[in-house]
Amino acid sequence: MSDLPPGWVKKVSSRTGKEYYIDPVTRESQWEHPSSTSNKPSGGRKSGNGDQVQVLHILVKHTGSRNPKNYKGETITRSKEEAQRKLDDIINELNNASDLESTFRRIAKDKSDCSSGQRGGDLGMFGHGAMQKAFEEASFALNIDEMSPVVDSDSGLHVILRIA
Repeated sequence: MSDLPPGWVKKVSSRTGKEYYIDPVTRESQWEHPSSTSNKPSGGRKSGNGDQVQVLHILVKHTGSRNPKNYKGETITRSKEEAQRKLDDIINELNNASDLESTFRRIAKDKSDCSSGQRGGDLGMFGHGAMQKAFEEASFALNIDEMSPVVDSDSGLHVILRIA
């Protein structure tokens, strides 16, 4: 499949070596080969415009994660069960927060294994096909200002807060 829709470019991730696709104008990127309808609204679900969401997330990696290193390059040695307990503690703290979004951003900066933690866990706007399937499905299933339960992906365990 080399016939890309106009504007799309194929690249290779320097971190994973996996191919991905990016539209340099819109800055939209995704792992799956874009179809000619990639930039068209999908009908969407929940609040918002439906074809894109914006979420904050906190990632807790474990030894079974596809890349068991945090964004600082430190090797992750915790088991999946330990990661689950750590994320459960984080979720309990979030459930007791008086200002969920600001608390979420603070905890993401402190405890997320993803480099997005430096931005308070903010992944920016993204559309269908841009994230791993489990993460994408959970993100699009949320209403704005709604937090997910634990989401298990190849990257590790996440909690997600949809903000747009």
